[in-house]
Amino acid sequence: MNRRSAVRNLAVVGAGSIFARSLMGISQDEPENYTIRSEVRLVLLDVSVKDRGGGLVAGLSKDNFGVFENGQPQRITVFDHDDLPVTVGVLVDESRSMTPKRADVLTAAETFIEESNAHDEVFVLNFNDKVTPGLPGEMLFSDNLQQLRSALYRGVPQGKTALNDAVVAGLKQLELGRRDKKALVVISDGGDNASEHKRREVLDRVERSIATVYTIGLFEADNPDRDPGILRQLARISGGEVYFPEKPSDMVPVCRGIAKDIRTRYTVGYHPQERNGASSLRHISVRVSAPGHPRLITRTRSSYRYDEVENPKKE
Repeated sequence: MNRRSAVRNLAVVGAGSIFARSLMGISQDEPENYTIRSEVRLVLLDVSVKDRGGGLVAGLSKDNFGVFENGQPQRITVFDHDDLPVTVGVLVDESRSMTPKRADVLTAAETFIEESNAHDEVFVLNFNDKVTPGLPGEMLFSDNLQQLRSALYRGVPQGKTALNDAVVAGLKQLELGRRDKKALVVISDGGDNASEHKRREVLDRVERSIATVYTIGLFEADNPDRDPGILRQLARISGGEVYFPEKPSDMVPVCRGIAKDIRTRYTVGYHPQERNGASSLRHISVRVSAPGHPRLITRTRSSYRYDEVENPKKE
């Protein structure tokens, strides 16, 4: 096992977007079933950079980035711009009101999967009154296009919209994935009207997650349950993006763009300062400047929950 692989397989201690990792003292002769605990924390940010015309900007270096937590500059200790596989969930609204839009939605979702990294871990959740896994049996993830197509088409349009429950289930399943980078793509045509989980609980879970959430709202002007606000919040907190296509057929380029955005994001990491006390919400901003680019726009998560953890025991 090489050093890079060892780092990626360390145990995660604590919750949310804080990876507790030891980045030193790893031997290449270490057996694969070892366990390492560390109090060293690392915040990993998934950062999208666009120019003022909306084009994705590649080829930047660590020196082009500045990271601030609660207004204080942070020293960047991790930087990467490789097209690494991710763990990603596609959450598809299968409520009754989606019936006339369903063919366009499934075509767009299939386009997203086709345009993604071939080694991504992908899962599908279909939701209406309840949340139903698209993949068969105990299968959590797949990179097989035919299996994922079948997963998308396994839903049956009926009932109401358990949007909150679907996002919570998606975040939980992401935690079981092996990839460091994680994302959700949520497609819905209405606000929540069937969930057990409340809105504040969902937003709190997003703040504690490392996932980037992309949301797509297909709202009818006369839909009394339409709630674009929750889709905006999910995207803003996590550093994703929200889309409101004018018509269902516009979703294919949207999903193609999301796949490209995920594959071209920068990974930026830093060690946060410890503070005594209970869990606290910390606010993040990332600024990017580079010659030849007069105005660069960044998107990353706007905050995360810093949870205190007990001193780990040596094993």
